[in-house]
Amino acid sequence: MSIRHKQAKDENFPVSGFFVRKELRPIVEAYYNFARLADDIADNPKLSASEKIKKLHTLEEVLCGSKKTQDSTQAAAAKLRNIFINNQLDFSLATDLLIAFRQDSIGCSYETIGQLVNYCTYSAAPVGRFMLAIYDENPATYIPSASLCSALQIVNHLQDIKYDAINLKRIYLPKELLERFGVEEDALRRDTSSEGLRKVIYHMSEFVRGQLAEAEILLRIVKNNRLRLEIAVIISLTNILINKILREDVMSQKVKLSAWNKVIGLIGGIMRFFTKRTYTLPEGIK
Repeated sequence: MSIRHKQAKDENFPVSGFFVRKELRPIVEAYYNFARLADDIADNPKLSASEKIKKLHTLEEVLCGSKKTQDSTQAAAAKLRNIFINNQLDFSLATDLLIAFRQDSIGCSYETIGQLVNYCTYSAAPVGRFMLAIYDENPATYIPSASLCSALQIVNHLQDIKYDAINLKRIYLPKELLERFGVEEDALRRDTSSEGLRKVIYHMSEFVRGQLAEAEILLRIVKNNRLRLEIAVIISLTNILINKILREDVMSQKVKLSAWNKVIGLIGGIMRFFTKRTYTLPEGIK
């Protein structure tokens, strides 16, 4: 298999799109560009682990203002720094991502689902907090948002089991599940899923469904209707994608949402949006 770099078109649910308010799109785009730059560094096969760590550390220094921009590749960090300062956003929304990218750079493995979720705390949850922060949502929304983000991250890992194992030399599936169902590392590079791997994928998919169920509370406590609708559609689409992953073979092809799946997901999300009654969090909760 030849090495390919993941691009925006490979994402299940691009963060900058129809649902984002027009005036917020430049902020979201700047955040996305920074994350994409850091991701590309962590995934670059031409760089050693130490070189990746050094470049990611430099990005953080530029973002936090302890170092000036030295070349064009660091411009995304400098731009995001100005946006964060102007909008009074916490730098941890970006620096937490760099923690995950550093883990990716050295090739961390995960013994349990709990350890994988902890990784998602840095690789995915900051994106959810960022979106909630720019809409000035109550911080009480951050916990269920983390569940939603970890669900999306794990689904992405299930789609890319073979790609990650061959091209990035990474395994995100918990070792405890691989050992329970007798899945050897070599099975993650084959063209078809073994029976054991299918069982691992099933258990991971069930865990994702649980995370999505926890995230449903967002449809009741998020104030902004546009953001609530986006969350509803994402939950709907993710459930459809899980079903496809279980029906198809992620090892023989890239399991993706079709145009029809997206239409059904949109309709399902709209129905979710209108059937979940919202309530206001107590005024004392900030």
